[in-house]
Amino acid sequence: MRISVNGRPLDVHRGTTIAVAIYLAGETSFRRSVSGEPRAPLCGMGICQECRVRVDGVPHVKSCQVLCDDGMAIETS
Repeated sequence: MRISVNGRPLDVHRGTTIAVAIYLAGETSFRRSVSGEPRAPLCGMGICQECRVRVDGVPHVKSCQVLCDDGMAIETS
């Protein structure tokens, strides 16, 4: 499947979570805290909410809980 991460195309296997795809794209910061510090997944099961990203224009998607879909556009901040 082909997705995009911050505007760059990336091929991933079916069953890949968005969080894994972001790491495969070479990104290490998924979002910024209120004070501007970079944040990334901590728990891997949706509790900490540090993995939130924008997917197809929808904000606050928990990337560790959602599988990639063909054509998906993912944006970190």
